[in-house]
Amino acid sequence: MTADKNRRESAVARRASRCAGMRPMSEHGRAETIDGAHLPSQSRDMAFAHLLLSSYQRLTGSSLCPPGFLHTGETVRWLYEAAPFGLLAHGTGADPIFVYANAVAQKCFEYSWEEFVQLPSRLSADSEAQGDREAFVRSVAEHGFVSGYRGMRLAKSGRRFWIEDVTMWNLVDADGSYHGQAAVFRSWTDGREG
Repeated sequence: MTADKNRRESAVARRASRCAGMRPMSEHGRAETIDGAHLPSQSRDMAFAHLLLSSYQRLTGSSLCPPGFLHTGETVRWLYEAAPFGLLAHGTGADPIFVYANAVAQKCFEYSWEEFVQLPSRLSADSEAQGDREAFVRSVAEHGFVSGYRGMRLAKSGRRFWIEDVTMWNLVDADGSYHGQAAVFRSWTDGREG
């Protein structure tokens, strides 16, 4: 029985590493990893997009992106470049690191892709907002998803801003394996406002 459990855990770890996050494509259609190595990314990116979309659909009962994109290669590009919302995801570690941030999220938080995918997600909020953020993350872990959140966040420059109309959900695949959490924020305002 232990050997079966070890094989299952190993399979989950392999799936999680394949779904480590969509990376921005270079002009040659290849993703650049943090250490500068190039890896073919289309299948990994599609697998991660499927995880994002399917877990969101399963947990919330609604779709995250337009139906025409759900099963096409355009999904990856749309989520990263054209989505009208910020989209973030972090992994499963004890101090989870971001594995994904679309263009809107990068602009709001003022981090490049390379900086984001090395950043512990807790650092997206300043010390004063840590308790609120941690309670939100725990609630999502317990309930699968939470909608309607509004929270203060911190950009790289130290600028504070509100993320609003936030839905955060557990990234759980069809087999029930947990891969982290993702959040979509549909609006954002300057921290000096309300």
